[in-house]
Amino acid sequence: MILKLEPVLVQTGSDDEEGLLVFADGRLVAVLVRLSTQHEEAGYWFLEAAFGMRDRHRTFPDLEIAQKWISGELTALGR
Repeated sequence: MILKLEPVLVQTGSDDEEGLLVFADGRLVAVLVRLSTQHEEAGYWFLEAAFGMRDRHRTFPDLEIAQKWISGELTALGR
């Protein structure tokens, strides 16, 4: 499964606004937000929202790991 990432600013109510929309087969499946220095895990990617899969509000140290997790979740759901 190939995921497409599109940069976006996300209104989170904090300094965490650098985001990515995650698409699979032309459908929006997730929103990732990069954590600011306000967080212990600064620089990690936070799963702000997940569509059509279990939303676990997870953090990922890098985009490769985030994409593998999202792909795995979608595959497990038969998408």
